Amino acid sequence: MINQHYLDMLSNKSVIRELSEYATARGKEIGYENVFDFSLGNPSVPTPEAFTLDSVRLLNEMEPVALHGYSPSLGIPEVKQDVADSLNRRFGMDYKAGHIFPAAGAAGAIAHALRAVTVPGDEVLVFAPFFPEYVPYINDTGARIKVVPARFEDFQINFEKAEEMLTENVAAVLINTPNNPSGVVYSDETLKQLADLLERKSAQYGHNIFLISDEPYREIAFDGKTVPYTAHYYPHTLTCYSFSKSLSIPGERIGYIAVNPACEHADDLVAMFGQISRGIGHNCPSALIMRAMADTVDLTSDLSVYETNMNLLYDKFKSLGFTVQRPGGTFYIFPKALEEDAVAFCKKALKYDLILVPADGFGAPGYFRIAYCIDTEKVERSLPVFERFVNEEYR
Repeated sequence: MINQHYLDMLSNKSVIRELSEYATARGKEIGYENVFDFSLGNPSVPTPEAFTLDSVRLLNEMEPVALHGYSPSLGIPEVKQDVADSLNRRFGMDYKAGHIFPAAGAAGAIAHALRAVTVPGDEVLVFAPFFPEYVPYINDTGARIKVVPARFEDFQINFEKAEEMLTENVAAVLINTPNNPSGVVYSDETLKQLADLLERKSAQYGHNIFLISDEPYREIAFDGKTVPYTAHYYPHTLTCYSFSKSLSIPGERIGYIAVNPACEHADDLVAMFGQISRGIGHNCPSALIMRAMADTVDLTSDLSVYETNMNLLYDKFKSLGFTVQRPGGTFYIFPKALEEDAVAFCKKALKYDLILVPADGFGAPGYFRIAYCIDTEKVERSLPVFERFVNEEYR
């Protein structure tokens, strides 16, 4: 007998993937350059040349058996040390190699973090709007997701509801900053208030509530600002990171978990992640990619195009009368639809070959997400199309 749970999931596919597939099919009909595909958050800037050259160097110079052999189950020690040193330099932390666990991107990192700090029946709190895949990430561990409603005026945390929903059954809180889909960066004030709430509730319930911080967009920040480092604010923090966006290598599936040295069981958690790998079939990412990533750990692609694209779209949406929060980072913008039903709004946009993602699955009905990780030239060509869409359908 097959597993009915996963069979049922086939009828509940990712709307993002479905729209991306539609855009690809539509592109075959009219030319993909004529489809304004804002569906999928796939980085659109080149990987740094240094990463490519270092990969080639490793292939040419390193002894093949050593390069391509099994790596240690907890990660290559010198790679872990390079990551720890980078975080310490940049954020004033005190990580050691033993606090770092390489993983298959942020998704793999979250999969390990959730299993380490929850047991079936526990609850995990997330804040709307949130990445829809958090639902299977959490629920398929046996824990249960609880969604705190959005604070729509600025998409910071809705603390009034969070206080109410953070019960003794909550084992962990999962946050995402900069945020997919809103593009909002949690402020210093927000993170301090969250840390205070978790400290108070942990003391009240007699057990530490872990904070899992999902940070794959940390390097994409706008207006010359930097993103506050969550682990600074709360000791029991597991930081989940991916190089998919910073180095534009999403297909290489490389990231890590960084365990705050002040965290409960800090000396045990990475070893626990290794044991979790045995149960979920994850046994280290590619040794080659781990080494190349470590050698370029402080570099990024040229990410400036995302801010250029954001400004173009933000200014256009404001001029067209949309309610929209200015993003502080990521490559997403999150306007409110011009009618109550964002699904209907996005279906109307398809007539104009505008591929937009309704935000019902993000916990924010009435909004839609745009992933503007596309060429600026295409963003510029989309602007009069948005204007025509709005004028013909809503005026």
